[in-house]
Amino acid sequence: MTPPPDRRALTPEEYLEAQNSPEFAELKRRFRRFAFPMTFAFLAWYLLYVLLSTYAPDFMSTQVFGNVNLGILLGLGQFLTTFVITHLYVAHANKRTDPISDEMRERLERHDFAPGTGTHETTGGATRA
Repeated sequence: MTPPPDRRALTPEEYLEAQNSPEFAELKRRFRRFAFPMTFAFLAWYLLYVLLSTYAPDFMSTQVFGNVNLGILLGLGQFLTTFVITHLYVAHANKRTDPISDEMRERLERHDFAPGTGTHETTGGATRA
Protein backbone atom coordinates (compact mmCIF):
# COMPACT_ATOMS: atom_id res chain seq x y z
CA MET A 1 0.00 0.00 0.00
CA THR A 2 1.41 3.38 -0.95
CA PRO A 3 1.08 6.47 1.21
CA PRO A 4 -1.30 9.22 0.07
CA PRO A 5 0.39 11.63 -2.35
CA ASP A 6 0.10 14.61 0.03
CA ARG A 7 1.98 12.84 2.84
CA ARG A 8 5.65 11.98 2.83
CA ALA A 9 6.92 8.83 4.48
CA LEU A 10 8.60 9.03 7.86
CA THR A 11 12.32 8.54 7.93
CA PRO A 12 14.15 6.12 10.21
CA GLU A 13 15.65 9.13 11.96
CA GLU A 14 12.17 10.44 12.82
CA TYR A 15 11.22 7.09 14.31
CA LEU A 16 14.43 7.03 16.34
CA GLU A 17 13.85 10.59 17.54
CA ALA A 18 10.32 9.64 18.64
CA GLN A 19 11.63 6.50 20.33
CA ASN A 20 14.23 8.49 22.23
CA SER A 21 11.75 11.17 23.33
CA PRO A 22 10.68 11.62 26.96
CA GLU A 23 7.07 11.06 25.90
CA PHE A 24 7.87 7.59 24.59
CA ALA A 25 9.78 6.73 27.76
CA GLU A 26 6.75 7.80 29.80
CA LEU A 27 4.44 5.77 27.55
CA LYS A 28 6.55 2.64 28.08
CA ARG A 29 6.69 3.27 31.84
CA ARG A 30 2.92 3.62 32.12
CA PHE A 31 2.31 0.48 30.06
CA ARG A 32 4.82 -1.58 32.03
CA ARG A 33 3.46 -0.41 35.41
CA PHE A 34 0.15 -1.98 34.44
CA ALA A 35 1.18 -4.94 32.29
CA PHE A 36 3.92 -6.51 34.41
CA PRO A 37 2.06 -6.69 37.74
CA MET A 38 -1.16 -7.80 36.03
CA THR A 39 0.67 -10.51 34.09
CA PHE A 40 2.40 -11.72 37.24
CA ALA A 41 -0.88 -11.77 39.20
CA PHE A 42 -2.73 -13.71 36.51
CA LEU A 43 0.08 -16.24 36.05
CA ALA A 44 0.23 -16.78 39.82
CA TRP A 45 -3.56 -17.29 39.89
CA TYR A 46 -3.35 -19.74 36.98
CA LEU A 47 -0.44 -21.64 38.57
CA LEU A 48 -2.40 -21.87 41.83
CA TYR A 49 -5.32 -23.39 39.91
CA VAL A 50 -3.06 -25.93 38.17
CA LEU A 51 -1.30 -26.85 41.42
CA LEU A 52 -4.59 -27.26 43.29
CA SER A 53 -5.92 -29.42 40.45
CA THR A 54 -2.81 -31.59 40.56
CA TYR A 55 -2.02 -31.83 44.25
CA ALA A 56 -5.34 -31.17 46.00
CA PRO A 57 -7.98 -33.15 44.10
CA ASP A 58 -10.05 -33.68 47.24
CA PHE A 59 -10.18 -29.93 47.83
CA MET A 60 -11.07 -29.24 44.18
CA SER A 61 -13.84 -31.87 44.24
CA THR A 62 -15.56 -30.22 47.20
CA GLN A 63 -19.24 -29.92 46.29
CA VAL A 64 -20.51 -26.34 46.36
CA PHE A 65 -24.06 -26.96 45.18
CA GLY A 66 -25.65 -29.73 43.14
CA ASN A 67 -23.07 -31.27 40.81
CA VAL A 68 -20.94 -28.12 40.82
CA ASN A 69 -17.66 -28.47 42.68
CA LEU A 70 -14.96 -25.99 43.66
CA GLY A 71 -12.74 -26.99 40.71
CA ILE A 72 -15.42 -26.03 38.21
CA LEU A 73 -16.00 -22.69 39.90
CA LEU A 74 -12.28 -21.90 40.03
CA GLY A 75 -11.93 -22.93 36.37
CA LEU A 76 -14.76 -20.60 35.39
CA GLY A 77 -13.04 -17.97 37.52
CA GLN A 78 -10.08 -18.20 35.13
CA PHE A 79 -12.33 -17.10 32.26
CA LEU A 80 -13.92 -14.38 34.37
CA THR A 81 -10.47 -13.12 35.35
CA THR A 82 -9.53 -12.81 31.68
CA PHE A 83 -12.53 -10.58 31.00
CA VAL A 84 -11.87 -8.47 34.10
CA ILE A 85 -8.22 -7.95 33.12
CA THR A 86 -9.29 -6.97 29.60
CA HIS A 87 -11.73 -4.41 31.00
CA LEU A 88 -9.11 -3.02 33.37
CA TYR A 89 -6.55 -2.75 30.57
CA VAL A 90 -8.96 -0.89 28.27
CA ALA A 91 -9.80 1.55 31.05
CA HIS A 92 -6.10 2.00 31.85
CA ALA A 93 -5.18 2.53 28.20
CA ASN A 94 -7.98 5.03 27.62
CA LYS A 95 -6.94 7.09 30.61
CA ARG A 96 -3.16 6.68 30.92
CA THR A 97 -1.53 5.63 27.63
CA ASP A 98 -3.79 6.57 24.72
CA PRO A 99 -3.50 10.34 25.22
CA ILE A 100 0.30 10.14 24.95
CA SER A 101 0.28 7.73 22.03
CA ASP A 102 -2.33 9.81 20.17
CA GLU A 103 -0.23 12.92 20.66
CA MET A 104 2.91 11.16 19.49
CA ARG A 105 1.13 9.80 16.41
CA GLU A 106 -0.10 13.28 15.50
CA ARG A 107 3.38 14.69 15.97
CA LEU A 108 4.86 11.95 13.80
CA GLU A 109 2.31 12.74 11.10
CA ARG A 110 3.36 16.42 11.29
CA HIS A 111 7.04 15.35 11.15
CA ASP A 112 7.75 17.13 14.44
CA PHE A 113 10.36 14.47 15.22
CA ALA A 114 12.39 15.26 12.11
CA PRO A 115 16.06 15.89 12.94
CA GLY A 116 16.69 19.55 13.58
CA THR A 117 13.11 20.48 14.48
CA GLY A 118 13.82 20.24 18.22
CA THR A 119 10.11 20.28 19.06
CA HIS A 120 9.89 16.97 20.90
CA GLU A 121 10.99 18.49 24.17
CA THR A 122 8.27 21.13 24.38
CA THR A 123 4.94 19.28 24.26
CA GLY A 124 4.72 18.14 27.86
CA GLY A 125 2.69 15.09 26.80
CA ALA A 126 4.47 12.94 29.37
CA THR A 127 3.07 15.01 32.21
CA ARG A 128 -0.55 14.14 31.52
CA ALA A 129 -2.35 12.16 34.19
